[in-house]
Amino acid sequence: MRVAFLSIEYPPVVFGGLGTYAAEVARRVAGAGHEVHVFSWGRGERSDGGVFAHGLDSMDFTRALKVISNEELGRWGPGLRYLNDVLTYNAFAAYEVRRLSGSGSFDLVHAHDWLSAPAGMALADSLGYPLVFHLHSTERGRNLGGGSPTVASMELRAAERADAVITVSNAMKECDLAPQGFPLEKVRVIWNGVDPEVYDPSKADPGMVAEVRAKYGGAGGPLLLFMGRLVKEKGVMELVEAMKHVRHGHPGARLLIVGQGYLRDHLIERVHRLGLEGTVVVLDRFLGLEEKLAFYAAADVAVFPSLYEPFGIVALEAMSMGKPVVVGASGCSGLREIVVPSGPDRCGVHVNGHDPKDIAWGISAALGEDAALMGANGRRRVLENFTWDITVRRTLDVYSSVAGHRRPPHIP
Repeated sequence: MRVAFLSIEYPPVVFGGLGTYAAEVARRVAGAGHEVHVFSWGRGERSDGGVFAHGLDSMDFTRALKVISNEELGRWGPGLRYLNDVLTYNAFAAYEVRRLSGSGSFDLVHAHDWLSAPAGMALADSLGYPLVFHLHSTERGRNLGGGSPTVASMELRAAERADAVITVSNAMKECDLAPQGFPLEKVRVIWNGVDPEVYDPSKADPGMVAEVRAKYGGAGGPLLLFMGRLVKEKGVMELVEAMKHVRHGHPGARLLIVGQGYLRDHLIERVHRLGLEGTVVVLDRFLGLEEKLAFYAAADVAVFPSLYEPFGIVALEAMSMGKPVVVGASGCSGLREIVVPSGPDRCGVHVNGHDPKDIAWGISAALGEDAALMGANGRRRVLENFTWDITVRRTLDVYSSVAGHRRPPHIP
């Protein structure tokens, strides 16, 4: 199959889970003998692990966009440049796919989230290509019920136009897509994965692990780790609040927050206001893989108390590193499907991410006598259910079900 893979993120442009997904899946699909062209933000063309990567630069049309003076554009404020970059990416991506179609048709287009939905729909309409639309999250979900009506409408329209829809968890299908009226008969749930040969406790450098532990672990108390975007839906503000209660039972506990996002300054202010300067550290930077492994290995427990989490790749990474995890399981949470909270396969604790006291309870529970057993169970669960090879096998099944089923071009 010849696949046009539309994702604004692809290494070296990676902001979160979408970039990780794109790299892991595209390379493995190519490794299975298929021709994969990835169209992402960036510059230039290159071959990457058998993948043909096409970097698409942006142009600034914000001055022209402002001529379209309406309430929706006004809502974007300083984010108008981001909208501009998304729209120009889609125009360039659709053009490049059409140009490359001159050397042979694509069997399908795989578009990810609203960020590449316009190009996916345009290619389906103008060239008749089968469209697989992949929802890693939704606008309503990310914004806890709010967000842009235009983006939400684009997501729904892309799903209606698509030949198949993929989403990342049953929770997202049932409590996010269904209430919004998405065509559930098209939706296939395919879990994300992790590479357990990379996220392997034995691969962490002992010297780096000791350095992280010495620098951030305090005087022998437990080290708690949050890794992810510093945004509201990740529950990181509630996690800081929870540390007030964690200290009662574990006075030497330290929390290390690693990530970037718009809540950074608010988090630091909250830490100061609560008098937690010696307890909570906010590390505002991107970690390379070697560092990431060392941070996971140095931690006693990984904590991801999300308020909205369609899936949660970081939880898989921590589990693959043999760490017990505390996860937000209220509301729309794919973490409920990842983490087993009881029984012989227990690998973590479910908490209400909205409740700092419940988060603190979960942390204390994860620090109990069976912490090592939970960590071992977590790694085994990853090996059995959550590898990228499993993800790709199921994705190829979806590709095969739509490939070659071209529709006549749509003329509006």
